[in-house]
Amino acid sequence: MKRISLLNHVLGPVMRGPSSSHTAGSYHIGRMLRDLFGETPREARFSFGVKGSYGVCYHHQASDRAFLAGLLGWDLLDRRFAEALDRAPGEGLDASFEVVPLPGEDLHPNEVAFRLRGPEGELSGRARSVGGGMVRVTELQGYPADLNGEDHVLLAAGPEGAVRAALEGVAPRLRVVPGERGVLGIAEAPEPWPQAVLADLAGRAARGELAWVRTCRPLQFPLKGAPLAESAEDLLRLAKERDGRLASAALAHEASLLGLSEEALLKEMTRRLGIFREAVRRGLEGDLSGKLQLLPPYAGTLEAARREGRAPTGGIGLSAAIRAMAAMHACGALEVVCAAPTGGAAGALPGVFIALEEERGLSEEVLARGLFAAAAVGLVLAARGTFAAEEAGCQVEIGAAGAMAAAGVVEVFGGTALQALDAGAIGFQNTMGSVCDPVGGMVEIPCHTRNAALAASAFVLADLVLAGCPNPIPLDETVDAVMDVGRRLPPELRCTALGGLALCPSAVRLAGR
Repeated sequence: MKRISLLNHVLGPVMRGPSSSHTAGSYHIGRMLRDLFGETPREARFSFGVKGSYGVCYHHQASDRAFLAGLLGWDLLDRRFAEALDRAPGEGLDASFEVVPLPGEDLHPNEVAFRLRGPEGELSGRARSVGGGMVRVTELQGYPADLNGEDHVLLAAGPEGAVRAALEGVAPRLRVVPGERGVLGIAEAPEPWPQAVLADLAGRAARGELAWVRTCRPLQFPLKGAPLAESAEDLLRLAKERDGRLASAALAHEASLLGLSEEALLKEMTRRLGIFREAVRRGLEGDLSGKLQLLPPYAGTLEAARREGRAPTGGIGLSAAIRAMAAMHACGALEVVCAAPTGGAAGALPGVFIALEEERGLSEEVLARGLFAAAAVGLVLAARGTFAAEEAGCQVEIGAAGAMAAAGVVEVFGGTALQALDAGAIGFQNTMGSVCDPVGGMVEIPCHTRNAALAASAFVLADLVLAGCPNPIPLDETVDAVMDVGRRLPPELRCTALGGLALCPSAVRLAGR
C-alpha cells in the first residue's frame, strides 16, 4: 500500500509560492542535496531538459531561488527567499542554471541534472519534482537511488560485502543497488540514526572499507507507521468501522501513518487553517502591488464590490471565489501558503474554508475535520495518479482542489463518507481534460480565476449530492479516467506554456511586456 500522508503530500507542504512543483519541490531537492553533500557547496550547476517544464518555468516560478535556498540551508519560509540569487555569492555559492538536451529516454517534465563541488569533493546525479512538493532523487554518483525525503536515509557505497556488513541490521528497510563501482546501500528509518552507527560507518569509510557514506533527513513528518488507505474503497471501509464520516477515516489513516494522536493531527490542521486565513488576508489587504508578474492584485477590489452589494448574485460562493483569488495573489507574490494540493491550486480550499468560517461561523475543529475529509479525496489521486500538471494537466491540480473542496463542504454539513467521496468524484468528472496553459509560464492566468470558479462550484456540488444527486461512477474509477485522459494530453498542454491560452495573441503580448 502506498504511503500517502495527508499532511505531507496532500494539504502540504507549507511553502512559499508560486508553485509546489517548481518552488517547493525545487527547495526540497536543494535541501536534500545539502544534506547529502554535508555542507553548502562552493559551486552548483543545475541543468534542465529543453522539452520539459522546468526549462520553460524555472525562473518565472522561482525554481532557481528555491534550489539555492535549500542548498544554503535556509528554511523554505525564510524572508530572504526572494533574494537567494543575489545573496548566494556572498554566502560562498557560485550557482548556474542551463537548459540543454538531457540524455535519457524517459525524462520527467521536471527533471534536473545537478553537479555540486566543494573542498571535500563533488556530488552529481539526477532528481525530479513529481507534484505537490514531492520529489525523487533518482540518481546519485552514478547509482540509481530513488530517494523521496520521507525517512532518515543512510547511504554507503563500496564493495557489496562491505556494504551489507555495514548496513544489515541497522535499519528496518535496506535496499542494495548495483552501480559501475560496486553497490550502493540505502538504509531508511523513521527515527534519527544513533551516533554509534554514524561513527562506525565513518570509521569504515576512513579505513577504506567503504567508498563513501552520506545521510539525509526527512523533509516533513517522518512516516513511522503503516498506511490504512490508498483508495476510496479503503476509506469507505475505514469510515464504516467508525462513525460513517470521511474525516474519521482520514484521521485514522494519518494517525497510523505518522504515529501521532488524532488530537495532534487536528491541532496541526488547525495551524494550516491559520495559514489559509493569513494568505487570504494578505491577498485582500496586503500591499502586493508590483509583486505579481502579470496581474494587479484585484481581490480587494472585488471584495469591496461584494460588500457594497454591487455583485448581482452574491452569496457564499462569491465570498469563496474572492478569497480563493486572494490566496492565489499571495501565492503569486511569493508569500507563505499551504499547497492544497499544489501551489497552483492553493486558492480553492482556502477560499471555501475561510468563507465557511466567516459566513457560517463554523468552529476551527469542524473546519479542520472538513479539511481532513477534503484531503482524503486528494489521497486517492496521489495514490493512483499525480498532482503534477506537467504530467496530467490542470485537472490534477486546480481540478483536484475543486473536488477536494466539494468533499470538505459535504463533511462540514454532516454528510456521509460516501456522499463526500461522490461530491469529489463529480468534481473531477466536471474538470476532466482541463489543460495547464499558464500565460508566460507564470502561475497567474488562468490559475487565479480557475481557483475562484472551482471554489464557488464546491458549494453547488455539495448541495447537489446532499440533496440526493446520484453518482454512478465512483471516485476510484473517476481518478483512473482522469489520469488516462491526462497522460494523453500533448506536452504543449501540460504546463509548458506552449499551447492553449498561453499562445493567444493577447497572452503573448501580455507576457512579453
